[in-house]
Amino acid sequence: MNTFIGKPILHYRIIEQIGQGGMGVVYRAHDTKLQRDVAIKFLPRHIAANEEERERFKIEAQVAASLNHPNVAHIYAIEEVDEQMFIVMEFIDGQELKEKIQSGPLPIDIAIDTAIRIGEGLQAAHEKDIIHRDIKSSNIMLTKKNQVKIMDFGLAKVWGVAKVTKEGTTLGTTTYMSPEQARGVEVDYRTDIWSLGIVIYEMVSGQLPFRGDYEQAVFYSIFNEEPEPLTSVRTGVSKELERIVAKSLEKNPAERYQHIDEMMVDLRALRREQESGITKSPTSFVEKKGKSFLNNKIVWISAAVPIFLAALLVLFVSVKKRVINNHTIAVLPFENINRDDESEYFSDGITEDIITQLSKIEDLKLVSRSSAMRYKESNKNLREIGSELDAKLILEGSIRTSGDRVRISAQLISAETDKHLWADSYDREMKDIFAIQSDVARQIAAALKVTLSEAEKAHIERKQTENIEAYNLYLLGRHHWNRRTETGLWKAIELFQNTIELDPNYALAYTGPADAYSILAGWFFEPPKSVFPKAKTAALKALE
Repeated sequence: MNTFIGKPILHYRIIEQIGQGGMGVVYRAHDTKLQRDVAIKFLPRHIAANEEERERFKIEAQVAASLNHPNVAHIYAIEEVDEQMFIVMEFIDGQELKEKIQSGPLPIDIAIDTAIRIGEGLQAAHEKDIIHRDIKSSNIMLTKKNQVKIMDFGLAKVWGVAKVTKEGTTLGTTTYMSPEQARGVEVDYRTDIWSLGIVIYEMVSGQLPFRGDYEQAVFYSIFNEEPEPLTSVRTGVSKELERIVAKSLEKNPAERYQHIDEMMVDLRALRREQESGITKSPTSFVEKKGKSFLNNKIVWISAAVPIFLAALLVLFVSVKKRVINNHTIAVLPFENINRDDESEYFSDGITEDIITQLSKIEDLKLVSRSSAMRYKESNKNLREIGSELDAKLILEGSIRTSGDRVRISAQLISAETDKHLWADSYDREMKDIFAIQSDVARQIAAALKVTLSEAEKAHIERKQTENIEAYNLYLLGRHHWNRRTETGLWKAIELFQNTIELDPNYALAYTGPADAYSILAGWFFEPPKSVFPKAKTAALKALE
């Protein structure tokens, strides 16, 4: 195909080859009609020569061509000549992200910003039901104007359209493939989230998380091994960035970010947190005005006082942050003493509600439910769990139900010393379940010498519902919702509706259908247009 170089094909003059991969050869060309440089990718003959696959590809490429986003390389046309099929794309004058990484890991702030821009391009694609399937650092271009461009959307997969590749085959690059993609099964948007996680890991560490000397060794690593934590690969990496990458690289798609929007919320929050932590040194102002200050001691004193006060403020804030960080609590899943599946939803629900109650106390920092639930029935000791979750304190407990009575035992333990800081047991009627949760929150605050404000006390003691049956149905609904299956989501909606019938003023009950309908749409179990309005109605009712 190099014989094309220097020759015209239709109204394109091929200039040079600029890339080659499993899905075709890429050339730089000049469009003589519009007088601009373009990139041309010739497709493999197995697609171009097969009429059925060629038509499928056209459908997908046409949808991909409708993408119009600054972080996505545009597709201009699909052309055919002499039984050859090629895509005409925007030519990006810049450097591959992979080449940039080869010279060393990126500064962490730049890596986060680049990840956000890639994510924004994926958001635009996913909104149009397009899955890229081959996100990798060599498919990301960095322009001379510091723009980020995702390449190769012309080979993406349109959700709901028959596969271009045959069942049991894979499309993509081995080291960036999600487990489901490596197995050659049907993939969804979460495969792009996995690949973005790989790219972030690569940008921050300068290496890939899953490696091997040959393809099968890489597959084994993807299926069976956990990547080395980013914080142990590079100094200066925050636990939050490590958590975001780890969540995107969960082997089970159900435990991964379910939508790119969720990942973007966390990445943007991390960027804001980092930006807020960057402050100008007070000395920079002094140095700039140094000469005039030297002429007047009074001015020097007036300048030194606010600087001194600012230093005290920084010291106070840093001390307070250290105190609060020492109050980071991981609430482990409460053990179901009944040992039956019927009671499992209740123990999980109580765990989640206690997390919610504790999160109402400003001076306590809670590890997220999804992170803590990974340790259900775990054999790891508390020191290991505390280290992995960056939590100084562990709250664990057990629940036993019998008729209309419930017995809850809870204990707060130092993860570092294994010392018990507080423990108590409650043997009460089921109707007192909310009082137990409030009491646990208050006693933990007292054990940690945290003073509750009047507003916090009122917030903790507030009951969402007086109807215990409605509360039970809500917990059961959340149990089915957490399974993230189509059947489970519809069952959850049914239970939430029953909850609402029992207590129409139970605000949390309305959040259930809002969440369930959103996932039904986000995972494309149902057309978004048919369920998003229902999700919005339920969410507005909850707020009301």
